[in-house]
Amino acid sequence: MDGDVDIGAYKVKSAHPSILGVIEQRKNIKERLSKIKHKIGIYSAKGGVGKTTVSVNIAYALSSMGYKVGLLDADIDCPNVTMFLGIKDIFESNYPLKPVVKEGVEVLSTAMFVDDTRTPIVWRGPMIGKMVREFFENSEWGELDYLILDMPPGTSDSPLSIIQLLELDGFVLVTTPQRIASVNTIRSGVMAKRLGVALLGVVETMSDGKPKGAQDVADTLKCEVLGVVKENKKFGELSDRGEIPVLSDPEIMKEFNGIISKLVNT
Repeated sequence: MDGDVDIGAYKVKSAHPSILGVIEQRKNIKERLSKIKHKIGIYSAKGGVGKTTVSVNIAYALSSMGYKVGLLDADIDCPNVTMFLGIKDIFESNYPLKPVVKEGVEVLSTAMFVDDTRTPIVWRGPMIGKMVREFFENSEWGELDYLILDMPPGTSDSPLSIIQLLELDGFVLVTTPQRIASVNTIRSGVMAKRLGVALLGVVETMSDGKPKGAQDVADTLKCEVLGVVKENKKFGELSDRGEIPVLSDPEIMKEFNGIISKLVNT
């Protein structure tokens, strides 16, 4: 039924039931996640640029500083966080969903619903949106300083659902030095701005040390270069073994500490 509804500073006399439903879901999620101080999405419209690498290592670098941290694999149909962390736990069918604690960080992923990482998760948009809501409404995160979201690529259903439902502090954009990556990252940043989500900065992965792609993104979107992550075969070697790079290599930790020193002060 249509009725009065507050949207920001405005009171709308009547609204479509679907709009009211979204507003109600957003309100419920805000209350459910009220003990989480900061929610940050790691995002790019381009796949394969290192979003999961950045998400995992930012989460564990923050944890090593004494923050309480959660890590959500929000790439619903192609989750990789559990492989990066060597997590093989499978969810029971009980609610609320309880994150798996790995080296002090709380972790949730749809990969925890399947018993073989090679099993495809073939879901249409509405089902993906429902799973996103499950992670927010029916998961037991508890008190956290930071919830880091490893976002799905693209600019359609999954990222839109997250932006629509969750009050994010903002996005950290991820790119590589290649022009095609920076162009696609700019697309994701433009979408975020249009939807009113802050851009906290951009990180360049697979870098030679000079932020070529990241600088293009930052200049175009008027945001900050948070840092670069140099090309390093140790990322693949450690992640393949389920080891966390920032906890295993001092040079990698130094890179991410530099990124975080800017991020926590934005």
